[in-house]
Amino acid sequence: MSAKLSDIKNGNCATVTSIEDSSIRLKLMEMGLLPGREVTVLFRAPLGDPMAIDVDGYTLSLRLDEASMIQVEEHTFAFA
Repeated sequence: MSAKLSDIKNGNCATVTSIEDSSIRLKLMEMGLLPGREVTVLFRAPLGDPMAIDVDGYTLSLRLDEASMIQVEEHTFAFA
């Protein structure tokens, strides 16, 4: 299911599919947010902004407006 990174719940994993064209697009890509990269939403600050994500073993903090520019495919797990 395609969604914005800002909409993914804490503890869930997703794969980056694209980043909206913006003035910070290149910076986000330099920080490891590349199409095909898996990310995990770790937690949000007490008031909900910013959020912390795991990208390739390191923790990255993003404001929700930055995270909303990142399209992801959320992983759904089916248990038998």
